[in-house]
Amino acid sequence: MFKLSCADFTFPLLSREQTLTLLHALNFEAVDVGLFARSTHFSPNGLMEDPAGYTRTVKNDLGAAGLRASDVFLQIGLEPGEHSANDSNPSVRAYNRKVFSAALDFCLALDCHHMTGLPGVRHPAVSVDESMKLAIEEAVWRVQKAAEAGIVYAIEPHIGSICPTPQATLQFLGQAGGLTLTLDYGHFIWAGFSNDDIHQLVPYASHIHVRGGAKGRLQTAVEENTIDFRGLLKRLRDCRYEGFLCLEYVWIDWERCNRVDNISETILLRNQILEDYQ
Repeated sequence: MFKLSCADFTFPLLSREQTLTLLHALNFEAVDVGLFARSTHFSPNGLMEDPAGYTRTVKNDLGAAGLRASDVFLQIGLEPGEHSANDSNPSVRAYNRKVFSAALDFCLALDCHHMTGLPGVRHPAVSVDESMKLAIEEAVWRVQKAAEAGIVYAIEPHIGSICPTPQATLQFLGQAGGLTLTLDYGHFIWAGFSNDDIHQLVPYASHIHVRGGAKGRLQTAVEENTIDFRGLLKRLRDCRYEGFLCLEYVWIDWERCNRVDNISETILLRNQILEDYQ
Protein backbone atom coordinates (compact mmCIF):
# COMPACT_ATOMS: atom_id res chain seq x y z
CA MET A 1 0.00 0.00 0.00
CA PHE A 2 1.40 3.36 -1.01
CA LYS A 3 1.99 6.02 1.63
CA LEU A 4 0.12 9.24 0.92
CA SER A 5 0.87 12.77 2.01
CA CYS A 6 -0.37 16.21 1.05
CA ALA A 7 1.56 19.44 0.51
CA ASP A 8 1.01 22.26 2.97
CA PHE A 9 1.33 24.69 0.03
CA THR A 10 -1.86 23.29 -1.49
CA PHE A 11 -3.74 25.72 0.76
CA PRO A 12 -1.74 28.99 0.96
CA LEU A 13 -4.78 31.14 1.82
CA LEU A 14 -5.19 29.34 5.15
CA SER A 15 -2.95 29.86 8.15
CA ARG A 16 -0.44 27.14 9.00
CA GLU A 17 -2.59 25.91 11.86
CA GLN A 18 -5.72 25.85 9.68
CA THR A 19 -3.88 24.00 6.90
CA LEU A 20 -2.51 21.31 9.20
CA THR A 21 -5.93 20.88 10.82
CA LEU A 22 -7.50 20.52 7.36
CA LEU A 23 -4.99 17.89 6.28
CA HIS A 24 -5.74 15.88 9.39
CA ALA A 25 -9.48 16.23 8.69
CA LEU A 26 -8.85 14.91 5.15
CA ASN A 27 -7.33 11.78 6.76
CA PHE A 28 -3.72 12.51 5.83
CA GLU A 29 -1.13 11.40 8.34
CA ALA A 30 1.82 13.13 6.67
CA VAL A 31 2.54 16.54 5.18
CA ASP A 32 5.11 17.77 2.67
CA VAL A 33 6.59 20.90 4.25
CA GLY A 34 7.29 23.63 1.69
CA LEU A 35 10.16 25.64 3.14
CA PHE A 36 9.65 28.38 0.54
CA ALA A 37 10.59 32.05 0.52
CA ARG A 38 7.09 32.79 -0.80
CA SER A 39 5.29 30.50 1.65
CA THR A 40 2.60 31.65 4.05
CA HIS A 41 3.33 28.65 6.32
CA PHE A 42 7.04 27.77 6.47
CA SER A 43 9.94 30.09 5.69
CA PRO A 44 13.69 29.61 5.24
CA ASN A 45 14.15 33.16 6.48
CA GLY A 46 12.24 32.35 9.65
CA LEU A 47 14.38 29.27 10.13
CA MET A 48 17.61 31.24 9.68
CA GLU A 49 16.55 33.94 12.14
CA ASP A 50 16.02 31.47 15.01
CA PRO A 51 16.80 27.88 14.01
CA ALA A 52 16.10 26.26 17.39
CA GLY A 53 12.98 28.25 18.21
CA TYR A 54 11.53 28.00 14.72
CA THR A 55 12.13 24.25 14.57
CA ARG A 56 10.58 23.73 17.99
CA THR A 57 7.44 25.66 16.99
CA VAL A 58 7.01 23.75 13.73
CA LYS A 59 7.54 20.41 15.47
CA ASN A 60 4.91 21.32 18.06
CA ASP A 61 2.45 22.44 15.37
CA LEU A 62 2.83 19.18 13.45
CA GLY A 63 2.41 17.15 16.62
CA ALA A 64 -0.70 19.07 17.65
CA ALA A 65 -2.25 18.30 14.26
CA GLY A 66 -1.31 14.61 14.40
CA LEU A 67 0.91 14.87 11.33
CA ARG A 68 4.47 13.90 10.48
CA ALA A 69 6.70 15.43 7.82
CA SER A 70 7.11 13.34 4.67
CA ASP A 71 9.42 15.77 2.84
CA VAL A 72 11.04 19.16 3.35
CA PHE A 73 11.03 21.04 0.05
CA LEU A 74 13.57 23.88 0.14
CA GLN A 75 13.24 26.87 -2.20
CA ILE A 76 15.39 29.77 -1.01
CA GLY A 77 14.37 32.34 -3.63
CA LEU A 78 10.98 33.77 -4.51
CA GLU A 79 11.28 32.16 -7.95
CA PRO A 80 13.61 29.44 -9.33
CA GLY A 81 16.14 31.83 -10.82
CA GLU A 82 16.65 33.65 -7.52
CA HIS A 83 19.14 31.97 -5.17
CA SER A 84 19.21 29.00 -7.52
CA ALA A 85 21.49 26.11 -6.64
CA ASN A 86 23.80 26.99 -9.54
CA ASP A 87 23.80 30.78 -9.18
CA SER A 88 26.88 32.17 -10.93
CA ASN A 89 27.70 34.38 -7.92
CA PRO A 90 29.93 32.46 -5.45
CA SER A 91 28.62 34.45 -2.46
CA VAL A 92 25.04 33.47 -3.32
CA ARG A 93 26.03 29.82 -3.58
CA ALA A 94 27.83 30.07 -0.22
CA TYR A 95 24.70 31.49 1.41
CA ASN A 96 22.59 28.78 -0.21
CA ARG A 97 24.80 26.14 1.38
CA LYS A 98 24.37 27.77 4.76
CA VAL A 99 20.58 27.66 4.39
CA PHE A 100 20.72 24.10 3.09
CA SER A 101 22.71 22.97 6.14
CA ALA A 102 20.17 24.60 8.46
CA ALA A 103 17.36 22.93 6.51
CA LEU A 104 19.04 19.54 6.99
CA ASP A 105 19.05 20.08 10.74
CA PHE A 106 15.40 21.17 10.53
CA CYS A 107 14.55 18.04 8.55
CA LEU A 108 16.25 15.78 11.10
CA ALA A 109 14.54 17.49 14.03
CA LEU A 110 11.18 16.76 12.39
CA ASP A 111 12.24 13.10 12.06
CA CYS A 112 11.95 13.47 8.31
CA HIS A 113 14.46 11.67 6.10
CA HIS A 114 13.72 13.14 2.69
CA MET A 115 14.55 16.56 1.31
CA THR A 116 13.78 18.12 -2.08
CA GLY A 117 15.43 21.01 -3.89
CA LEU A 118 15.46 22.49 -7.38
CA PRO A 119 18.27 21.54 -9.79
CA GLY A 120 19.08 25.06 -10.99
CA VAL A 121 18.45 27.14 -14.09
CA ARG A 122 20.42 28.36 -17.09
CA HIS A 123 22.03 31.68 -16.13
CA PRO A 124 22.56 34.29 -18.85
CA ALA A 125 25.72 35.55 -17.10
CA VAL A 126 27.58 32.32 -17.88
CA SER A 127 27.59 29.68 -20.61
CA VAL A 128 25.18 26.75 -20.69
CA ASP A 129 28.09 24.42 -19.93
CA GLU A 130 29.11 26.49 -16.90
CA SER A 131 25.51 26.59 -15.63
CA MET A 132 25.36 22.81 -15.89
CA LYS A 133 28.76 22.35 -14.25
CA LEU A 134 27.75 24.49 -11.27
CA ALA A 135 24.40 22.68 -10.96
CA ILE A 136 26.06 19.26 -10.90
CA GLU A 137 28.70 20.37 -8.40
CA GLU A 138 26.03 21.67 -6.07
CA ALA A 139 23.89 18.54 -6.44
CA VAL A 140 26.88 16.33 -5.60
CA TRP A 141 27.65 18.46 -2.51
CA ARG A 142 24.04 18.36 -1.34
CA VAL A 143 23.76 14.60 -1.84
CA GLN A 144 26.90 14.06 0.23
CA LYS A 145 25.84 16.38 3.07
CA ALA A 146 22.35 14.90 3.16
CA ALA A 147 23.71 11.34 3.21
CA GLU A 148 25.97 12.20 6.13
CA ALA A 149 22.84 13.28 8.01
CA GLY A 150 20.89 10.16 7.03
CA ILE A 151 18.64 12.05 4.62
CA VAL A 152 17.81 11.24 0.99
CA TYR A 153 18.20 14.28 -1.28
CA ALA A 154 16.20 14.70 -4.48
CA ILE A 155 15.77 17.33 -7.16
CA GLU A 156 12.50 18.17 -8.85
CA PRO A 157 12.94 18.86 -12.58
CA HIS A 158 10.53 21.64 -13.49
CA ILE A 159 9.45 24.09 -16.16
CA GLY A 160 12.40 26.40 -16.86
CA SER A 161 14.95 24.29 -15.02
CA ILE A 162 18.30 23.05 -16.25
CA CYS A 163 16.62 19.62 -16.57
CA PRO A 164 13.78 20.52 -18.98
CA THR A 165 13.42 17.07 -20.58
CA PRO A 166 13.41 13.46 -19.38
CA GLN A 167 16.63 12.81 -21.29
CA ALA A 168 18.37 15.85 -19.81
CA THR A 169 17.24 14.68 -16.38
CA LEU A 170 18.75 11.23 -16.95
CA GLN A 171 22.04 12.80 -18.03
CA PHE A 172 22.06 15.02 -14.95
CA LEU A 173 21.44 12.04 -12.67
CA GLY A 174 24.28 10.19 -14.37
CA GLN A 175 26.72 12.93 -13.41
CA ALA A 176 25.56 13.34 -9.81
CA GLY A 177 25.95 9.95 -8.17
CA GLY A 178 23.41 9.19 -5.45
CA LEU A 179 21.01 11.93 -6.55
CA THR A 180 17.33 10.97 -6.68
CA LEU A 181 14.16 12.56 -8.05
CA THR A 182 11.07 14.11 -6.61
CA LEU A 183 9.14 13.22 -9.73
CA ASP A 184 6.23 15.32 -10.96
CA TYR A 185 5.00 14.12 -14.34
CA GLY A 186 3.10 17.38 -14.80
CA HIS A 187 6.14 19.48 -15.71
CA PHE A 188 7.03 17.14 -18.58
CA ILE A 189 3.44 16.50 -19.69
CA TRP A 190 2.96 20.28 -19.87
CA ALA A 191 5.89 20.46 -22.30
CA GLY A 192 4.39 17.81 -24.58
CA PHE A 193 6.38 14.74 -23.57
CA SER A 194 4.54 11.43 -23.50
CA ASN A 195 3.90 9.32 -20.43
CA ASP A 196 6.26 6.71 -21.86
CA ASP A 197 9.00 9.34 -22.08
CA ILE A 198 8.57 10.05 -18.38
CA HIS A 199 8.06 6.48 -17.15
CA GLN A 200 11.81 5.83 -17.62
CA LEU A 201 12.50 8.18 -14.70
CA VAL A 202 10.48 6.18 -12.16
CA PRO A 203 13.41 3.98 -10.97
CA TYR A 204 15.23 7.14 -9.87
CA ALA A 205 12.34 8.53 -7.83
CA SER A 206 12.47 8.75 -4.04
CA HIS A 207 9.40 11.00 -3.78
CA ILE A 208 6.39 11.52 -6.06
CA HIS A 209 4.17 14.55 -6.63
CA VAL A 210 0.72 13.80 -8.05
CA ARG A 211 -1.93 16.15 -9.44
CA GLY A 212 -3.88 16.34 -12.67
CA GLY A 213 -2.06 17.68 -15.73
CA ALA A 214 -2.19 17.86 -19.52
CA LYS A 215 -0.21 19.29 -22.45
CA GLY A 216 0.06 23.04 -21.90
CA ARG A 217 -1.68 22.69 -18.52
CA LEU A 218 0.56 22.27 -15.50
CA GLN A 219 -2.46 21.57 -13.31
CA THR A 220 -5.93 20.28 -14.18
CA ALA A 221 -9.00 18.79 -12.60
CA VAL A 222 -8.92 15.01 -12.36
CA GLU A 223 -11.45 14.65 -15.18
CA GLU A 224 -9.15 16.60 -17.54
CA ASN A 225 -5.96 14.77 -16.51
CA THR A 226 -3.84 12.96 -19.14
CA ILE A 227 -1.10 11.71 -16.79
CA ASP A 228 -0.93 7.91 -16.72
CA PHE A 229 -1.17 7.40 -12.97
CA ARG A 230 -2.03 3.73 -13.46
CA GLY A 231 1.20 3.19 -15.38
CA LEU A 232 3.15 5.19 -12.81
CA LEU A 233 1.84 3.16 -9.90
CA LYS A 234 2.48 -0.13 -11.67
CA ARG A 235 6.09 0.88 -12.20
CA LEU A 236 6.41 2.00 -8.59
CA ARG A 237 5.22 -1.43 -7.48
CA ASP A 238 7.69 -3.10 -9.84
CA CYS A 239 10.49 -0.98 -8.33
CA ARG A 240 9.28 -1.78 -4.81
CA TYR A 241 8.98 1.92 -4.17
CA GLU A 242 8.86 2.76 -0.45
CA GLY A 243 8.49 6.54 -0.56
CA PHE A 244 5.46 8.81 -0.40
CA LEU A 245 3.00 9.91 -3.03
CA CYS A 246 2.26 13.54 -2.26
CA LEU A 247 -1.01 15.09 -3.41
CA GLU A 248 0.44 18.36 -4.66
CA TYR A 249 -2.25 20.59 -6.06
CA VAL A 250 -1.04 24.18 -5.71
CA TRP A 251 -2.78 27.54 -5.70
CA ILE A 252 -0.66 30.21 -7.34
CA ASP A 253 -1.14 32.81 -10.07
CA TRP A 254 1.21 31.04 -12.48
CA GLU A 255 0.40 28.69 -15.36
CA ARG A 256 -3.30 28.94 -14.40
CA CYS A 257 -2.65 27.01 -11.19
CA ASN A 258 -5.35 29.04 -9.44
CA ARG A 259 -8.16 27.66 -11.59
CA VAL A 260 -8.73 24.40 -9.69
CA ASP A 261 -10.74 23.57 -6.56
CA ASN A 262 -7.84 22.17 -4.56
CA ILE A 263 -9.89 20.57 -1.81
CA SER A 264 -12.19 18.70 -4.18
CA GLU A 265 -9.47 17.65 -6.62
CA THR A 266 -7.18 16.49 -3.82
CA ILE A 267 -9.98 14.30 -2.47
CA LEU A 268 -10.89 12.97 -5.92
CA LEU A 269 -7.32 12.07 -6.86
CA ARG A 270 -6.60 10.59 -3.44
CA ASN A 271 -9.70 8.40 -3.73
CA GLN A 272 -8.78 7.40 -7.27
CA ILE A 273 -5.37 6.24 -6.10
CA LEU A 274 -6.76 4.41 -3.09
CA GLU A 275 -9.74 2.79 -4.83
CA ASP A 276 -8.49 2.10 -8.35
CA TYR A 277 -4.78 1.50 -8.04
CA GLN A 278 -4.07 -0.18 -4.70
